[in-house]
Amino acid sequence: MRPLRSLRALRVLLSPLLAALAALVLLVGPACVPVGRGVGGPPGAFGAYVGYDGAGVRRIAGLDGWLGTATPRVGHAYLPGDRWSNIEGAPGYLEHWARWRKQRADRMFVLNVPMLERTEEHVSDAVVREELRKGARGDYDDHFRALARRLVALGVPDAVLVVGWEMNGITYTHRCGPDPGAWKRYWARIVDVMRSVNGGRSVDSGRQRFRFEFTPSRGRDAVPWTACYPGDRYVDVVGMDAYDQPHGMSFAEQVAEPYGLAAHVRFARAHGKPVAYPEWGLYRNGDNPEYMRGMLTWFAEHRPLYQTISDYCPHGVWRCPDNPRSSAVYRNQLAGPPPYG
Repeated sequence: MRPLRSLRALRVLLSPLLAALAALVLLVGPACVPVGRGVGGPPGAFGAYVGYDGAGVRRIAGLDGWLGTATPRVGHAYLPGDRWSNIEGAPGYLEHWARWRKQRADRMFVLNVPMLERTEEHVSDAVVREELRKGARGDYDDHFRALARRLVALGVPDAVLVVGWEMNGITYTHRCGPDPGAWKRYWARIVDVMRSVNGGRSVDSGRQRFRFEFTPSRGRDAVPWTACYPGDRYVDVVGMDAYDQPHGMSFAEQVAEPYGLAAHVRFARAHGKPVAYPEWGLYRNGDNPEYMRGMLTWFAEHRPLYQTISDYCPHGVWRCPDNPRSSAVYRNQLAGPPPYG
């Protein structure tokens, strides 16, 4: 029996090292996610960000007409993050999106939700750290409770909520880097508060109806986005914002880079979550049909819950005349034969 006890002891000693190695391979190893065109079935819901207000809702119909046989089913909007009343959903445009969503059962409403006011004012890390800790203590619970009640009252308790997006960067006040621990506790608190609102869970099954999406930007950025992940209990969808950047980086490199597209899919799969792409589009490499074909094929192969291109210049296809070649690829692949037939 001594050899068996020794083997068990060895396993105990090695298990933390093996777990760390597995995590490293998951994130920065080769892009070995299985791919292939013969996946069959629908590619998932798609749409575009074409404006946050009533005019944006009306533009969805224009995009639909431009695409022909393909039908956008996802509406994507953002809450202003300038002050708390707007994060609560005070602007009247949520009513427009709620009406649009309820017109067809197969539609999906995606809403980006800032975690803190002054979202784009480039406040200091010290201020961000203190604000995150306040949120983690519950100081801002009432704002998210108000938002949840507003969405339920409007008839969209099944909205996908992209909370604190691109937290791994430095653009937003709700960034994670100054205090990842507080950021994760704050995220969990927001989810618990919004799930607790009457109507935030389905009456028949008891399962939540709001879906909470954790969405970093592609790549490492300021901090590894895995350091900000708040845990499977509080995340329903693992998203990624993935623009064609930096300059000179090929689509294949965007797939294979550390914390890139392949690492994102592997991470979501390991945690049993669907992937999504709320923001994507052209950027630093101009009108780039190679990137466009790469992303659309990626979606067809990995079947995201949804994907919404940022359809304005310099990122877009329908509303940006600067990208005619990529626009043709987008339209042909969505409206034509497989992978989007």
